[in-house]
Amino acid sequence: MVHTSLVFFWVVLLCLCLDFGAAIDTITSSELVKDPQTISSKNGLFTLGFFSPKNSTNRYVGIWYLSESNILWVANRNQPLKFNSSGTVTISRDGNLVVLNRENKTIWSSNATYIASNSTAQLQDTGNLVLQDSNTGEVIWESFKHPTNVYIPNMKLSRNRITGEEVSFTSWKNSSDPSVGYFSCSLERLSAPELFLWVNGTLPYYRSGPWNGEIFIGFRPLTTGYLKGCNVSDEDDGTVYFSCDSTDQYDFRTVALSPEGLFETASWKNKKKISSDVFHGTNCNQYGVCGAFGSCDWQTSPVCSCLSGYQAKNVEEWNRKNWTSGCVRKVPLQCGSEVRKDGFLKLEKMKVPDYLQKSASLENECSAQCLQNCSCVAYAYDTGIGCMSWFGDLIDTQKFSDGGLDLYIRMPPSELDKHSGKRRVIIAAAVSTIGVTTLAICVYLLWKWSAKPTAQPSARGSYLIEFKEDKCMQFYHSRKRKRDVIFWFNRGESTAVDRTGKKIGEQSQVELHEQLLFDTETLALATNNFDSSNKLGQGGFGPVYKGKLKDGREIAVKRLSKASGQGLEEFMNEVVVISKLQHRNLVRLLGCCREGEEKMLIYEYMLNKSLDTFIFGPSEHKLLDWGKRFSIIEGIARGLLYLHRDSRLRIIHRDLKASNILLDEELNPKISDFGLAKIFGGRGDEASTSRVVGTYGYMAPEYAMEGIVSEKSDVFSFGVLVLEIVSGRKNTSFYNNEQFRSLVRFVWKLWNEDNIISAIDQSICDPMHEKDIVRCVHIGLLCVQEGARHRPNMATVISMLNSEIVNLPPPKQPAFIEKPDICKSLSSEERHASHSNNIVSITDIKGR
Repeated sequence: MVHTSLVFFWVVLLCLCLDFGAAIDTITSSELVKDPQTISSKNGLFTLGFFSPKNSTNRYVGIWYLSESNILWVANRNQPLKFNSSGTVTISRDGNLVVLNRENKTIWSSNATYIASNSTAQLQDTGNLVLQDSNTGEVIWESFKHPTNVYIPNMKLSRNRITGEEVSFTSWKNSSDPSVGYFSCSLERLSAPELFLWVNGTLPYYRSGPWNGEIFIGFRPLTTGYLKGCNVSDEDDGTVYFSCDSTDQYDFRTVALSPEGLFETASWKNKKKISSDVFHGTNCNQYGVCGAFGSCDWQTSPVCSCLSGYQAKNVEEWNRKNWTSGCVRKVPLQCGSEVRKDGFLKLEKMKVPDYLQKSASLENECSAQCLQNCSCVAYAYDTGIGCMSWFGDLIDTQKFSDGGLDLYIRMPPSELDKHSGKRRVIIAAAVSTIGVTTLAICVYLLWKWSAKPTAQPSARGSYLIEFKEDKCMQFYHSRKRKRDVIFWFNRGESTAVDRTGKKIGEQSQVELHEQLLFDTETLALATNNFDSSNKLGQGGFGPVYKGKLKDGREIAVKRLSKASGQGLEEFMNEVVVISKLQHRNLVRLLGCCREGEEKMLIYEYMLNKSLDTFIFGPSEHKLLDWGKRFSIIEGIARGLLYLHRDSRLRIIHRDLKASNILLDEELNPKISDFGLAKIFGGRGDEASTSRVVGTYGYMAPEYAMEGIVSEKSDVFSFGVLVLEIVSGRKNTSFYNNEQFRSLVRFVWKLWNEDNIISAIDQSICDPMHEKDIVRCVHIGLLCVQEGARHRPNMATVISMLNSEIVNLPPPKQPAFIEKPDICKSLSSEERHASHSNNIVSITDIKGR
């Protein structure tokens, strides 16, 4: 009897074990998953279970790869389970896959229309969760057709041209909230399929260009290698889909759409993560940024220009860098004329416009086909796509540095004549080789030298210029320095050496600009010998005086004190940088003076001095109503965008603060003080430096602590400045407050307490503007987020300010950069001075 009982026990146990083993990847009406239980795919790579995003106590049902840090799909993304609310995943009575809360109420369902009498859910080895008929194996519902924010191999992005049914993926709202966010990615333009990125599902934000069988020809960030195994197919039922197949289960790749609208890629090999990247585009990637018949080139300034044969539709808007109105044709087409016919101008390396029409014509037939139709304005050809034609406006055209297609735009004969007979290629090559500014300087000096061959050298020196291959060489004899200097200009860069070959500092090139040079006698006369009555203020590098030249021009003279932190390098850097910049929101440098130990910079005079005088002044801040403050914020943003993206040089200011924003007579802001600015190369996004300079409280954390400088460094400073303008408080005014230590901490606390109104300057606190003011605080907090990649760039900031991006993502925790502990060692007198308006804004510390 005992023996029989033991046999029965082992048989039951074996059956239970077999049943358990068969159910590890499956959910049935009797085999459910209850938090914190999980199920895994048979290959062990994918898991379905409950998880909580970082900084959240809500519980969600999701699928992840290898670990919870790699969430691929979320079931109840819009219906979270609250903390300590036990959830269950099971098959409901109607056969749907459901998520139940503690009260057994359904908070999420697969909502399949066709339900089998006996359905089960299985997590497959591809990461796809399928609901299927247990008897026939027919798939009723699958997670691959309802993605969240991540695309993985074997998933299909699709759209049906008959029914309009689509499979697309949508970003999380933020890193702590997987609910439907602001950005979505879908397959569009099914005759020549493209991937589109949308804002709020209606506003196009970016497009990939059409698929040519190997790549999306306008998708610059992703390389051909990354799209290996990908294809676009057209099924019989009218469905067009994009998919990337993977035959190796241990070679896994993902593309995630971030809450900020960025594509984040990751790759694993044999379960080990081998790469991850975030693809940041340029401001040219924004859909239609240059309007109809405009073309964008992020390497030029301004980035937008009209296509050849076109001119700005609204010149005033165009000059303000608002290109949305686009361009119009200068001369009408001559379609139908038998005397002089239209032709085509070839534009190389182009991202082709949106709304193409494809035909099966051969390449040599494309041109004639377009000419036969008076509405055809351009054509292009790609072997993988065929003949492409455009009718109507040309939207979202971009110039690439490599790749792209040849775009042929239709032009009347009179416009074509302007392009024939000109050596455009030679001129373009020369310009790209030595730079527009350098070429202009060389030509000017050559003219000057040749026009006065017998003239005696000036007091400053004499010039001799030679052109050799792709270099412009200048010999400069300096009487003051008593040595010859040779300037080599090559590919937009300059090097100065003396006749022995010894390299001379870069600042010497400024001597080329004789028109920028002032002497001390002229400036002393203009400022009444630097009389104290003409003193406008005292900066960290020395006093600033008001002056008036003999021709009546009013000037501001920054006289660098001998004991200031700004040395020769910063002085010459400011001259080099700002002399090349022209923008209504940047202060204009009129010249400089360097004689002996005297170093002075001469600017246009700003009637209303600096911004800090207004927003922090006891009575002046009342003069700035909300309209004026918003105008100042927007102007600063546009000035920064010009520095970062639209100027010929890419410049990071590195010392943006209220005292470095000057106001003209109409209170228009102008960014000043470029002594600490850093110039970037054409493709550089960030750089490391062992010399960190700037003002504490305004420096981004990655810059202050690690010496990493990028556009996002200025974005952080801009965010602090926005909070100061809105609140009327100095960021440094909290240094002695043990609870907050900074304005950023103070605002962040009120934001989380839903009491942000308390942070707003009472003089502008008007219910009529409350929504707009709070929105600016929101934007400021987005700019001071701790992670640089989470901060918006200035193009996005301007779109946010203008409400082109309506719904703003919630801000993540800001960075809290405090004064260094070295302050504790200062005397009380020194400590007081360091917090005064005369604070020296350059701080030299080693990055670590």
